[in-house]
Amino acid sequence: MSAKGMETINPATGKSIKNYPLMSDDEVGGIITRADAAFDAWRRTGFAERSRLMHRAAEVLRTNSERYALQMTEEMGKPIKQARGEIEKCAWTCDYFADNAEAFLAPQTVETEASKSFVTFQPLGVVFAIMPWNFPFWQVIRFAAPHLMAGNAGILKHSPNVTGCALSLEEVFREAGFPKDLFRTVIIDTDQAAKVIQHDLVRAVTLTGSVGAGRAVAAEAGKVLKKAVLELGGSDAYVVLEDADIEAAARSCVAGRMINSGQSCIAAKRFVVVDAIRAQFEKVVAEEIAAEKMGAPTDEGNTIGPMARADLREQLHRQVEQSVAAGARCVLGGKLPDGAGFYYPPTLLTNVTKGMPAYSEELFGPVAVIISARDEADAIRIANDTSFGLGSAVFTRDIERGTRLATSEIHAGACFVNDFVRSDPRLPFGGIKNSGYGRELSAFGIREFVNIKTVQVK
Repeated sequence: MSAKGMETINPATGKSIKNYPLMSDDEVGGIITRADAAFDAWRRTGFAERSRLMHRAAEVLRTNSERYALQMTEEMGKPIKQARGEIEKCAWTCDYFADNAEAFLAPQTVETEASKSFVTFQPLGVVFAIMPWNFPFWQVIRFAAPHLMAGNAGILKHSPNVTGCALSLEEVFREAGFPKDLFRTVIIDTDQAAKVIQHDLVRAVTLTGSVGAGRAVAAEAGKVLKKAVLELGGSDAYVVLEDADIEAAARSCVAGRMINSGQSCIAAKRFVVVDAIRAQFEKVVAEEIAAEKMGAPTDEGNTIGPMARADLREQLHRQVEQSVAAGARCVLGGKLPDGAGFYYPPTLLTNVTKGMPAYSEELFGPVAVIISARDEADAIRIANDTSFGLGSAVFTRDIERGTRLATSEIHAGACFVNDFVRSDPRLPFGGIKNSGYGRELSAFGIREFVNIKTVQVK
């Protein structure tokens, strides 16, 4: 953010793209008032019409896929192939909720002594979304698609470095034919965001971001007794057991770690590997990481782009250096490259132990960490020895064993067996502990911002 407003900077070059002036409090207040008026009409709109427009939003996304993908790549450095994939995932999610929202929100009859008792799901009103930069379209669509289908209105405050993407998302819903004030982007700072949460016409707030941001938003929402959903950071543990397919596990672990240049809440942040196979696993992982190609994110052949901001790269490098100084071994990477842009090389740290930043902190970038465990019980202990609880995975040839550990032993909002963690509109997404609370996506997510209302007729 600059003194004048929101400045976007191309992380591949370090050069300024555009500066967007901040909106005044009066402008923001007018947007909220008009969004509430749009909601009052929208909530009476049938699911068939909502569905038609949401399918149209999917069409707008697909039609403009290349333009939106390039915008993401320019503003936050996402490799172009991954950016195209993000747009398609957004379109799929719009289609999914267009097809399923009515069933998810259908009234549920409950047998009581009354002549009729049922539970209905009614929209709340204007929902305020504070979203991060790492998946500039997906983070927003996974909030907007279900909650517009539920009958709510949306106000978006996006991360400053992806302001162009934020305005494009407003364009998506406008071009699709939604009421013009139903989904709006506001260009505001943190102090103004607090005022939006406090606004009488804002009924709920959702945030994806850091633990610090989550605490601040939860405190503001708590002051005015408003519902909040928080999806915060993660330090996802991938447990690799002695009977795992080492080659397949290594590929999945590295894919889960390096996606989006390592800048994902559900990235595979810690590889917890039993001693019996650690040396062999480390060798294969090092080969997989060495095959990653870092460079201009617009180059189709590159898998690692720049980090989104200079300060994020500095923080990551500091965590790596502190871990190495405390005894970790840097097998690959770990050096700041020369030249323009905010690039950080794919890095592998081993011999990581408790007390190091690489053990306990979230490393938000292309740095893989191997932590040794004596056996299954020790691996589970290490996996759960974290303040986070977002995603996790377990690798074993024994599917029953893996399912048991994933279900009952690993503490996280999601646990995948023999695969890396990813979000899916059909499944609930969210965490526990410092990874936040509430759920996004699926039938569970769409019900977060509705009034679950009892109706009983004598």
